[in-house]
Amino acid sequence: MKRAALAVVSVLALASALTACSGGEDTPTDAPSAPKAKQITPAQRLAKAIVTKDDLPGYNVSAPEAEYAFAKSSDEVTLDEPGCAPLAYAMNQLPLGEPQADLTRSAGAGYGKTSTYITLAVYEPAAEAESVLAGLAKAVPECGDGFTAKAGKNTTAYDSVTAEKGTAAGAVAFRSTMTFRGITHTLHTEAVRHGDVLAVYFSVNGFAIADSRRPSDAEMPANVVRAQDSKLAK
Repeated sequence: MKRAALAVVSVLALASALTACSGGEDTPTDAPSAPKAKQITPAQRLAKAIVTKDDLPGYNVSAPEAEYAFAKSSDEVTLDEPGCAPLAYAMNQLPLGEPQADLTRSAGAGYGKTSTYITLAVYEPAAEAESVLAGLAKAVPECGDGFTAKAGKNTTAYDSVTAEKGTAAGAVAFRSTMTFRGITHTLHTEAVRHGDVLAVYFSVNGFAIADSRRPSDAEMPANVVRAQDSKLAK
C-alpha cells in the first residue's frame, strides 16, 4: 500500500571565535589563544532543527523510506511543463534550487489519516532561500491547468493547481488535485522561509490513494506547521 501511495504522488549558526584576553604588563605577548568553538555544519543544523516525536505527540515522525521515493533527486524528474518544476519538487520531497543541505521527515497521524512531509533546506547566501520561494510562488498561477511529472517508472499527473491561504504567516501555499483509478484526491503544499532556511510541507492521504475507493482531501495540519516553525524561529 505504501509503495502504491508514494509512487503516485515524494541558523547556519557560526560560533564566534574565543580569544584569550590580555593580562597586565607581565602577560607575554605571545600567549596562546583559546581554541575556536567548533562550527556546526548545515546538515547538523537541520538535524537539530527538524521536528521529532517529542514535538508532535500522537504523530509518528520518521525519515521516509528511500526506496519508495518518487525520485532520488530533481535531476531524475522530467515534466511536460518545465515551469512547473518547483511544484513537482515541493510535492515530492525534493529541495528547491541548490541548498547546502536538506532533510525530510514524515509526520503521520495514524492509519488511514493524512501524512505530512516536512523538507528543510538551508541556503547560502540567505537571499537564495528568498529567491527559490519566489520561484515557487510564481509557478503556482502558471500551472493552474495542471502538469505531469515523471521519474523513472513513476508518473504523476496533477489535474489542477490553485493558490490558497497558508497556515503560517508569509507562506506560499497551494492545493493540487490528481486522479488515480478514477478517484480524485486533493493534496496541500505550503512553504515558509526562516532566514536562510526554507521549510516545505506537503500533505497527502496515501492510504486513500492506495485504497482507490474514496476521494481524499489531505488538509494541511496547522499544528505540524506550528511545531516545525517554532523550532526554526528559535
